[in-house]
Amino acid sequence: MGGISRFVQIQRLRPGVLLPAYQTLGSAGMDLYADIEAPIGLDSLERILVPTGIAIALPEDCEAQIRPRSGLSWKKGLTCLNTPGTVDADYRGELKILVINLSKTPEEIQPGERIAQLVVSRRIQVVWEEVEVLEATFRGEGGFGSTGVR
Repeated sequence: MGGISRFVQIQRLRPGVLLPAYQTLGSAGMDLYADIEAPIGLDSLERILVPTGIAIALPEDCEAQIRPRSGLSWKKGLTCLNTPGTVDADYRGELKILVINLSKTPEEIQPGERIAQLVVSRRIQVVWEEVEVLEATFRGEGGFGSTGVR
């Protein structure tokens, strides 16, 4: 596997829970699985917290982000709210995925279905240095759309 590997502690909260897994050597995210006993139906615009059956202990200098799976969004219209969701290094509870059905039809989540992806990355904490005026840049205060569309 490319890049830097680190060991991260993971706990199965129930027997038989599928652990997050990279699907290819070039994957940035590990797929997370729905730890449910039976299919869960979601009506259009309905949202639900889906358990994964795992808890993790990230190193202090890391965070994890929960992101949607593009295939699930495209094929079923199911995506994650609060995206990306942040998992802090000191959180030890079960990872749950906030899923919403954005399609016009009811959809189902199946037991063991890959419902989101988890990306682990380094993080920093900043200390604010208050100033009277910020350093000027070419962009300045240009906001939404200020750099054009092409």
